[in-house]
Amino acid sequence: MLHTARARAFGKLRDVQGTLSAVGAADDAFAQRQPENDPPWMAYYDEAQHNGDTARALFDLAVTFDDHNPTEAVTRFGRAVNGHGPGFVRSKAISCTKFASLLMHRGDPHEAAVIGTRALGLGSGITSLRAADDLRELARHASRHNRLPDVAALRRRITATVKA
Repeated sequence: MLHTARARAFGKLRDVQGTLSAVGAADDAFAQRQPENDPPWMAYYDEAQHNGDTARALFDLAVTFDDHNPTEAVTRFGRAVNGHGPGFVRSKAISCTKFASLLMHRGDPHEAAVIGTRALGLGSGITSLRAADDLRELARHASRHNRLPDVAALRRRITATVKA
């Protein structure tokens, strides 16, 4: 978990090598974990959380550097979204939102609109400032594809949701 926090910090700093090294260290540490020995405050840090957190670190590289391949971030976001169980709706909504932003920026905007719509459905009732900021970021990435009806509809829903 600490390696993941380092990876996210390096990602925000746009330090490619630092981010990739910290993600690798996080993966290595996670592979060796023994959940039964984890302190209670780490109980939430499962495979889905690990994938979502490391994907967020890689996200920053993928949206900053056009030559940085987004495939690993896409794969990890997919695992996070599919892995978060019913007790982790907020985490799933945040992973969906970031996943949709990445796909709007570097992938299929139609798929991004579907995932973004799913995030809005999951996030109803979530009042997190971070979630609202992530939705605003998704709307900014979506603005490049506003001529697509499904993307325009998503942007309208985001605007209505964030204002509410």
